[in-house]
Amino acid sequence: MHSRRLRSALVAVCAATAVSLAGAAPAAAHPSTYASTHASPPVRAAAVSPGLTPLTDLFAERLLLADKVAAAKYGTDKPIDDPVRERQILDDVATRATGLGLDPDGVKAVFRDQIEANKLVQRGLYARWDAHPEERPTERPDLVKEVRPQLDRITTELLRALHDTGRLRTPPSCEPRLAVAAVRSAYGHELDALHVEGLVRALPSVCADS
Repeated sequence: MHSRRLRSALVAVCAATAVSLAGAAPAAAHPSTYASTHASPPVRAAAVSPGLTPLTDLFAERLLLADKVAAAKYGTDKPIDDPVRERQILDDVATRATGLGLDPDGVKAVFRDQIEANKLVQRGLYARWDAHPEERPTERPDLVKEVRPQLDRITTELLRALHDTGRLRTPPSCEPRLAVAAVRSAYGHELDALHVEGLVRALPSVCADS
């Protein structure tokens, strides 16, 4: 019940945020040119506000990398769903969570949501590129050499952030904190509607009682 209420609230608030950003540059219409269309990296909301923004900033960064993953796979025989790779990630974070004193099942749930959010964005991009060929990426990033090292770095930072925010991810204050953090991260990273939807999908397991 709490998760449904949180999701409904975030959809409404993040949708309003996306509308306010409609005049801004899209998150990454062409994944391979993201860096060139941003004069400097987006400012993490956590830099100006504490709370759960260390988590939601990392969620947003991971979602933006979904553009590169999609660009690497689009037009190839590589499927969006990769159960073997997903299982490897979940097993790895569960093992590392134990070493950090975190609940491995809770950590796996958080990362499972990240994986599903990432795939949601990839599917949305595929649909966009199918409908608008002119928006298709012009370069194919290297998944192994370019993308996965960035995802691995975010994984390490996410595990640390989950450890550091443990006391904040408990009721009754987690859900309102998470909603505020998500909106700030969506704004700070200039997420478009698709990536906002992905961010909402990334959140359900953050609060301890979700």
